[in-house]
Amino acid sequence: MNIPSADRSPSVADPAAAVAGPAPVSDSGAGPAGAPRGIRALGPVGLVLAGGISVQFGGALAVTLMPRTGALGVVTLRLVVAAIVMLVVCRPRLRGHSRVDWSTVVVFGVTMAAMNGLFYQSVARIPLGPAVTLEVLGPLVLSVVASRRALNFVWAGLALGGVFLLGGGGFDSLDPVGVAFALSAGVMWAAYIVFSARTGRRFPQADGLALAMVVGAVLFLPLGIAESGAKLLDPTTIALGSAVAVLSSVLPYTLELLALRRLPASTFAVLMSLEPAVASIAGFLVLSQTLSMTEALAVTLVIAASMGAVRTQVGRGRAKGLDAGSAS
Repeated sequence: MNIPSADRSPSVADPAAAVAGPAPVSDSGAGPAGAPRGIRALGPVGLVLAGGISVQFGGALAVTLMPRTGALGVVTLRLVVAAIVMLVVCRPRLRGHSRVDWSTVVVFGVTMAAMNGLFYQSVARIPLGPAVTLEVLGPLVLSVVASRRALNFVWAGLALGGVFLLGGGGFDSLDPVGVAFALSAGVMWAAYIVFSARTGRRFPQADGLALAMVVGAVLFLPLGIAESGAKLLDPTTIALGSAVAVLSSVLPYTLELLALRRLPASTFAVLMSLEPAVASIAGFLVLSQTLSMTEALAVTLVIAASMGAVRTQVGRGRAKGLDAGSAS
């Protein structure tokens, strides 16, 4: 598994640079020669979309596993298996990192663990679609705060309208504790975007991601053992938990980390508005949850907002390319 090397970022003391994410680079020649052509061909937008599909189908599978282990048990299996896989595949280098590098990866791991734990506590109390709909508000707020273009406010507003429409105006009928967990997970999701970008710039390949997975797994292991105990050792549970780990952690986090090296965090955050749509499809296929006409309209709105954000980013990149060509 060859993953493009990370670019080094400016000092993390610059909050604007940290929130805006790494500057886009040309897709031509991106990554080392050994990087799989299929991954490079996807481009940053394709990487985000592929990661979103993977994580939502993994989330639907996790819902079916909760009766066996509980929410904390699912998170524990997901993080522990993902950490083991990432350590074996990446074999991260432990020497040669600064104190700031280590503090960044530790905060990234804590953020990742909190995001997962809060989200699964939410879906244990409210349906998957509304949970993702509420959670995505965090990245949407980040997209508005981090954006430097007025047009991104339009796309974020359109996506926000779709998000609330997808909720069907029925959030008041949901378990308030589940709603609070979902909104808190959204805050952690926004923080995850920022620290994923920082980690990807400070550690080569996916070393930082693997180390952050270990941090998250160590934090959650005592909680999972306390809730589920020996149930975590059941072979069927381990198999399902491993599938959840690959679909919900290993694959999407790796794809998103790669995407954030070539895509501003503000645009990435607007693309995350697709998550409720993907969650609805996953809920239909895995959990037999159907879409109403209102929900279908909401899906259309968030897709339109995401497409608009992509077109804005592509147009901005082309304009920069033309300006550079003129300057030369």
